[in-house]
Amino acid sequence: IGLGGTGSYILDLVAKTPVREIHLYDGDKFASHNAFRAPGAASIDQLHQQMNKVEYLAGMYANMHTGVIPHPEYVDDTNLEELGEMSFVFLSIDATATKNRIVEKLEVCNIPFVDTGMGLYAKDDTVGGILRVTTSIADNRDSARSKMPFSTEEEPNEYDRNIQIADLNMMNAALAVSKWKKLQGFYFDFNEEFHSTYTIGTNRLSFMKSDE
Repeated sequence: IGLGGTGSYILDLVAKTPVREIHLYDGDKFASHNAFRAPGAASIDQLHQQMNKVEYLAGMYANMHTGVIPHPEYVDDTNLEELGEMSFVFLSIDATATKNRIVEKLEVCNIPFVDTGMGLYAKDDTVGGILRVTTSIADNRDSARSKMPFSTEEEPNEYDRNIQIADLNMMNAALAVSKWKKLQGFYFDFNEEFHSTYTIGTNRLSFMKSDE
């Protein structure tokens, strides 16, 4: 859910696994600023077509994976019930009241999910900030909720200035997909962390376990 910079890299990684279906939800058009944050290299002709993000990305990844299903719409009250059919969900959307309803639906349906985000700031034309990956499963719902932002009145974020940070999007996506693969038993998971942050300036990766 959400096929911006981080969401598109999540798709890139998940498309290289043997899952049966990948459902994409986003109502935005694929524009030039998206092209500089997404995998691959969109052509001028493709940008001029003003395709929806999910239709553009589904067409690209259909080259290597069947079952990539685009939903050119935002998730809201009109299609929220569709999430009950999913086995796992990646969230890469802004903190809004709609996000809160999505999370509530996933919790009620007992669907595991990973929520991603980043907060960036600039000082003297240099960017700093923190990347975040929060995992919500059946036995840590309250702990996960306490780490996810839902406020619509956040501080200004340098991310909104369309700075070029595809590497950070890629890293955020990699942390999210790696955690999903741990839950599937593909990778070792000695710490069983549910919340991870990466601080750019100190190159520090921190984590919390559900019982902390």
